[in-house]
Amino acid sequence: MVKEQMVNIFIFDLGGVLINLNVPRCMAAFERIMGEDNMQRILGMDSRGEGVKAVSVACKQLMADYEQGLISTDTFIAELLPYCHPGTTRQDIIDAWMSMLEDLPQERLDFVDSLRVKGHPVFLLSNGNDLHFNFINETYHLASYFDGMFLSQRLHLSKPDPQIYQLVNDQITNNKCQITNDQMVNFIDDLELNRQAAEATVHWRTFPSILALKASL
Repeated sequence: MVKEQMVNIFIFDLGGVLINLNVPRCMAAFERIMGEDNMQRILGMDSRGEGVKAVSVACKQLMADYEQGLISTDTFIAELLPYCHPGTTRQDIIDAWMSMLEDLPQERLDFVDSLRVKGHPVFLLSNGNDLHFNFINETYHLASYFDGMFLSQRLHLSKPDPQIYQLVNDQITNNKCQITNDQMVNFIDDLELNRQAAEATVHWRTFPSILALKASL
């Protein structure tokens, strides 16, 4: 059980922690509209949703720029269209991109809410993009569950860059969540690389899933 006298801070990833993702389904959708070769070259994934090495520098930059909010959704789609089969529409690309998202179980949001009810500040730290995030936020009223949301497309930084962890740590320290020696920042992220960077940069305690976090409380 969480000790009631200790106010801890919790920082959640979004994709793969709160909302379920289906990367293979997304890649299959893109394969249909642009072919396997272009899908691998542009998105860096094969039909099973596994990463491939043969991705051009320009295409890697396109994905990174969209994730960090350096280009708009319209620009992102416009850059993808030339690699798609003739007749592919803007909506086809949107539908393929959105097919990555599955459900966000209410019990996970209820758990986040239960931490806030106990007085623990709760934040979101997500690498994402406007198409995905806007849909999730509107569908699940995500903002109402968190004291603050740190998004790659708003910060123009993405995990596992050490700068994003330092920026978030500084902001929660200077906010109402002054970190003291008897507090713990708990970071839940499904990607080991992101957790390792957080541990090394700001010494957060990390967990790969909500289940792992619950087991520690």
